Amino acid sequence: MPKENLRYQIAITLISGIGDIVGKKLISYCGGVEAVFKQSRRALLKIPGIGITTVNNILEQNVLRRAEQEIDFIIKNNVRTLFYKDADYPVRLLNCDDSPIMLYYKGNCDLNRNRIISFVGTRKSTQRGKINCEKFIDDLKTKNVVIVSGLAYGIDSIAHRHAVKEKIDTVAVLGHGLDRIYPYQNRELANRIIENGGLLTEFMSGTNPDKQNFPKRNRIVAGMSDAIVVIESGERGGALITADIANSYNRDVFALPGRITDKYSKGCNVLIKTNKAALAESAKDISYIMGWDDIENKVTVKQRDMFFKFSNEEKLIFDTLNVDVPIGIDKIIANVDLPPSKVSSVLLSLEFEGLVQSLPGKLYTIY
Repeated sequence: MPKENLRYQIAITLISGIGDIVGKKLISYCGGVEAVFKQSRRALLKIPGIGITTVNNILEQNVLRRAEQEIDFIIKNNVRTLFYKDADYPVRLLNCDDSPIMLYYKGNCDLNRNRIISFVGTRKSTQRGKINCEKFIDDLKTKNVVIVSGLAYGIDSIAHRHAVKEKIDTVAVLGHGLDRIYPYQNRELANRIIENGGLLTEFMSGTNPDKQNFPKRNRIVAGMSDAIVVIESGERGGALITADIANSYNRDVFALPGRITDKYSKGCNVLIKTNKAALAESAKDISYIMGWDDIENKVTVKQRDMFFKFSNEEKLIFDTLNVDVPIGIDKIIANVDLPPSKVSSVLLSLEFEGLVQSLPGKLYTIY
């Protein structure tokens, strides 16, 4: 990545009044991130939804110096940057409207692995929650999953620590910059995660773990995953916020039921009762609903393929699905570079022809 281009990629995230959605809109209208900073006042004011205050903030360009400082930190600390147009940006997250323009990453785990699942829950976990969390992770180990959580006390730490112990890749999403670890007591765990997965954040160095950062962190936890598992939760808390975000992203949400008298089962029970989460008594429930069970004696359609006349789009999508494991719709969209509406339409057509099978968990495979 050329340093100059990286400078603009970081700088656009620092402009006051511009969030991820507006930032992407600006980049699209201007034809590139660098072009945003080189537009005239008149050209910027013609962009729908961009007011005079925002234009003034862009033209001041005082954010470029701060971006240069961040590049020094990135180089010194071997941090990877993931701009939303980069090929290795998490494709599941990319399909969320409010996905971050820029991510900062330390680790070795592929953020586009075939199966990614988030574990969330209360910071005041019980012994029962710990046992259940570890049991679910143990039983999902054979599915070659990546475990995602937020490095907080309680269920987050339990999930990360057990994944590291079992040599399962795990990614911790942070609510602050990579120059610190919060809570501090998880510093050693964070170092082990870097060797066995990675630390991911949208926040630059120098960003404190302020309260308002954690809901933003939660949207990444939800958006980069195929499914979210709520192990324990009270009636309120970050786990329920993550579950709501996951539902808005059309992700699968699972919750472990508990006794109605258990304080930290109330949130899970409400999610199940209101149909915001599927009831999960074991990892088998998750594997079945997500279509992660091994498919034996799979019937091929090679002979039928020979006689079916594919359109260009149908052939492109069919060839993408011609692998050993089911593929999520997000990955299909990324692989074929077609609009989501077109991909959905073609998949439906192939289903009607008996060539493609739709599985639980928004996965697809050929018959």
